[in-house]
Amino acid sequence: MQALRGLEFEQLTEHLPPDFDVLRRDAAAEGKRFLERLCAEWQSGEQRFSGTHEALLAARVNGELAGIGGMTIDPVISSAMRMRRFFVRPAYRRLGLGRQLAAAILNRPVPSGTIITVNTDSAEAAAFWDAIGFRHEPRNGFTHYLRYRSSGDVRSTDDVVGLLR
Repeated sequence: MQALRGLEFEQLTEHLPPDFDVLRRDAAAEGKRFLERLCAEWQSGEQRFSGTHEALLAARVNGELAGIGGMTIDPVISSAMRMRRFFVRPAYRRLGLGRQLAAAILNRPVPSGTIITVNTDSAEAAAFWDAIGFRHEPRNGFTHYLRYRSSGDVRSTDDVVGLLR
């Protein structure tokens, strides 16, 4: 897939983007409340994506906030990481933005062999995670996982069922 023109990623460390409300409105229109949780947890200091290997990235296309997503330590499996608060505005879906945002997060330094989980509640989101190589296997508070491999951009979903129980 060709790179989306004008796409830039910004790691968020101090503040959520000033135009974050655009994402919140789009998510709320779809009945999604997880960006409200992101905002509340960020403002309270409960979650700032600042732990080891954690990050929160904003995606902008030609300067316009188009998506957001992050990775934290998994709340159930402390040796795993969790993709969280991942949202792409409807106008930017089916253009490769979600795939590139996920790659930008997953290509950050994480120890090889680390399990990366995600929890989703929609068929559309599940299809996205399946398409980028996550394995669907609901358990322990997540719906999908993969095992991070540090060699290149290829990620593997080796059978790690025993590690996830």
